[in-house]
Order: sequence, then C-alpha cells, then structure tokens
Amino acid sequence: MAVQVSESDQIKQFKEFLGTYNKVTENCFVDCVRDFTTREVREAESSCSEACLQKYLKMTQRISIRFQEYHIQQNEALAAKAGLMASPR
Repeated sequence: MAVQVSESDQIKQFKEFLGTYNKVTENCFVDCVRDFTTREVREAESSCSEACLQKYLKMTQRISIRFQEYHIQQNEALAAKAGLMASPR
C-alpha cells in the first residue's frame, strides 16, 4: 500500500530540508572559514567544511537509527501489552 503525500506536506518537508541545510551551511561556514582576503577556498577551509558536513551526516544517521529503535521498542511494548490485555485464557 503506497502512502501518498499531499503537495502541501511536500512543500513543508522541502522547507524544513532547506532550513536544515541553511543551518548546517552557516554553522560549518562560521566554524571553518577564517580568511576573507582571497576568493579561493583554502585547503584547510575545504577539509574543515568536509569534516563538519560528515560529522553532521553521521550524527543525523545515528539519531535516525536510535529513533527507529525507540519506535520499534514502543511498538513491541504496545503489542505485548495488547496481548496481555486480550481475552485471558
């Protein structure tokens, strides 16, 4: 069964994505870019930015995994509770 997402939900999700992208970009920029005397991106700035983004992506993935584990545990607990609360034999 396919779940359809309304256009307004898609727009909302896209806005949330852009907000997150902008925050990550700004944080990594502030943390990594120090020299504004040249237009070129220095090697240190580039590697810092890449490390910053990688750290964010790993953190996001880890949170997602933990969130899924939590929901699985909650669903199992609810299923167990429902099984106990079902007609006793």
